[in-house]
Amino acid sequence: MKNIRVLAVGDIVGRAGRHIYLDKIMGMKDRLRIDIIIVNGENAAGGYSLTQEIAHDIFKSGASVITSGNHIWDNRDIASVLDREQALIRPANYPPGSPGNGYHTFMYKGTTITVMNLLGRALMEAVDCPFRAFDEIYEKIKDESDIIILDFHAESTSEKRAMGWYVDGKISAIFGTHTHVQTADEEILPQGTGYITDAGMTGSFDSVIGMRKEESLERFLTQRRVRFEPAKKDPRINGILFDINDEGKTVNVERIIERA
Repeated sequence: MKNIRVLAVGDIVGRAGRHIYLDKIMGMKDRLRIDIIIVNGENAAGGYSLTQEIAHDIFKSGASVITSGNHIWDNRDIASVLDREQALIRPANYPPGSPGNGYHTFMYKGTTITVMNLLGRALMEAVDCPFRAFDEIYEKIKDESDIIILDFHAESTSEKRAMGWYVDGKISAIFGTHTHVQTADEEILPQGTGYITDAGMTGSFDSVIGMRKEESLERFLTQRRVRFEPAKKDPRINGILFDINDEGKTVNVERIIERA
């Protein structure tokens, strides 16, 4: 098996994020020789959750899996979408009985690939332990999966870093999402797991993490509740490339920033 190149796209935020992603991704796939695309889509619909139509557009663009996070539930109709779209996953450590699945396994040219999604607990809502949830899923998939990739959707950099050390040598790669700020700490951990604390954001950078500056400043200045709206200007794609060899180890990792 030749190395498989995986692009993990940071959280798509609103129309600006959707448009630049759909406009650029096919050219990026050819230019960067990308085999597999994983997209975090939890903010794709107006900054909150996503819809069946948006998920369809992302899949049609070539994405193999759409991951999500805590905002996935902001669309009250998402439960039926999660049940229909097996490759649209939500964090696995929500309580048992939650709609959808926390991981997805698929084939690529004879290679079995599993993508997992977990939610952090530090500075976030109360959910089940992501470390124990990882163990439960890993025991189910480790013998059947050649490549395992984890989207860890979490606020705390320390929790993300801890998860990286916890899964090193067990999975092929882990990338963080949720904070919408791409970190400059991409590396290959000692036992061959590719890592970055946060893959960043796909959306407007004339903004505060994808939302209009005006409302964000009003919130900080007044401490009153404000309705945030996605910004539109200076759209960019943030992501992370992992080159994974036939032993399921990352051999190269590279941050991506694509401008309009």
